[in-house]
Formats: sequence, structure tokens, C-alpha cells
Amino acid sequence: MRFLFVQDSPYSQEDKPLSSYLSYIIPSVSFDGSKTNKNQHELKPIQSTSAGYNYENFEYQDVPSDNYVDCTNMDLLKDDNDNINEDPISRRTSSSSSSEVFEEANEQQTPNTSKKSRLNLTDDSTFISPELYEFLEICLPNIVKGRQWVLLYSTLKHGVSLRTLIRKSAELSCPGLLIAGDMQGAVFGGLLDCPLKPTAKRKYQGTNQTFVFTTIYGQPRLFLPTGVNRYYYMCLNGLLALGGGGNYALCLEEDLLTGTSGPSDTFGNKCLAHSPEFELKNVELWGFAHPSPFQG
Repeated sequence: MRFLFVQDSPYSQEDKPLSSYLSYIIPSVSFDGSKTNKNQHELKPIQSTSAGYNYENFEYQDVPSDNYVDCTNMDLLKDDNDNINEDPISRRTSSSSSSEVFEEANEQQTPNTSKKSRLNLTDDSTFISPELYEFLEICLPNIVKGRQWVLLYSTLKHGVSLRTLIRKSAELSCPGLLIAGDMQGAVFGGLLDCPLKPTAKRKYQGTNQTFVFTTIYGQPRLFLPTGVNRYYYMCLNGLLALGGGGNYALCLEEDLLTGTSGPSDTFGNKCLAHSPEFELKNVELWGFAHPSPFQG
């Protein structure tokens, strides 16, 4: 029950106390909760005259006119009064349908951005998923982090040849990312210094920013140099290998059709593929484009 409080003179024109009117319109209730006045009268709205309030203690703040809503249309008030007599069930139904329409409108206004659209790649990749991309982007050195990934070599596009991969790496003057995978679905690879420079004899190259990774354990896993040795990677015309000391962490043969992997002291890794010897599904070499000088 809503109460209407009227601030006026405590007595009416007939000098009757205000309590007498209250006792007339509000039935008294006994202590046991039963109504003592059986002749209950219907309450009617009370029209009050303007009360003599003192406004001197009120403080006003200027509010920009943009924050106000134009309510000059009296049909809005009529709609509000109509809603009071509306059936509660239909009101809930209307409210729920309005919520559904609101949700649908939000879905239309906010398109579902695909994770794939966030991949900053020049070409599609056989192996790079959005999750793997985010993982490797975090692992990259700061010198190339945030740059666009450029596909320099892929066996599916350029043929199965290690010599072609080495020649394509000459387009880089920064680290390059080697990504390969076996037929069972494992994805692995490592970071190399580019351009690759084949040596006549078995000689290790690289720096301590070299790493290897694999998805064989479900989530991508990174292996950094342990510091035991500096066998970062070896590049020959017929072989490309990362790591050493016990086994190569990853070794690709000249035809880029087969490879091997095993535990290495350089990175402290286990086998990166499903088996120590495997067939390659594809081999990719990715570089990182220099930012344009015209970009802000």
C-alpha cells in the first residue's frame, strides 16, 4: 500500500485535527491483527495544495542539457498509466520478449570477431592456429614482436628442397621461425638466426635467443637453452638441425620429407614429435616484416 503524505496546515477549515481524518480513512487494527472497523471506506486520491516549503537550503548543480530527455510528448505519460492496469502475465511476457529482442540487437551490432582474423599473417599456414600464434608471439624476441608474419617458404608452395629453404632465408636479416609437423598432428619447430649460412663442416651457429617448441603435450610448450652447451643449430646443404648433446632436438633431412627428434642437452627437451623418426607433413619458414616508416 502506498501512502500519500500531504504537508498542509494541521487543521482544516473546521479546525478539526488531522488525526481525525486519518482515523476515518485508515481503519484501526487490533493487536491480534484483526480489523476493528468493518465499514471500510474506499480510499480516494487526495489533492493537495501547494505546500509552503522553504527552498533556501537546497543546492542546485548545473547539468548539461544533453543529459535531459525531452518528455513534452504526453503520450509517454499515457503509456505509463496504461501499463499500471496491464495484466502482470502479459507484462512479463512482453518484458521477456523485449529482452530477447535486445539481446538479438546486441548480437547484430557486435559481430562475432573470429580469432583467425587476428592472425597477422601474409599467408595461410598448415600449422598455425590462433592459440599457437598467440603463444609464439609471446615467445618471440622483442626485435620482431608485433610485426607481421611473412611466409618465406613452404614445401606445399615451393617444393621439397632444403636448398630452396636456405635460399629463401636470405630475404631475412632478423630471426626466422621454422615450423614443421608430423603426420600424426604434432607441430614443432624453432627460432633460427637468418639468413641461414650453410657450412662445409658440421659447425654449430646461433645465439642464446634460439629455442624449440612442440604441441605434443597438448598445449604448446617452449624449451629455452639450458646453458649446458652452445649447440644452438647446425646448417649444412643436406641437413638442418637444432640442439645437440645426446641427440638433435630437431633434425630435418635434405629432402624435407623425413626428420628425427630426441632429448637434447642444449634445450633440455624430450622428443618433439610422436616418434623419434617421422614423416613430415609440411615445413614452413616465417620471417617478420619491418614496420613501414609511414605508419604512425
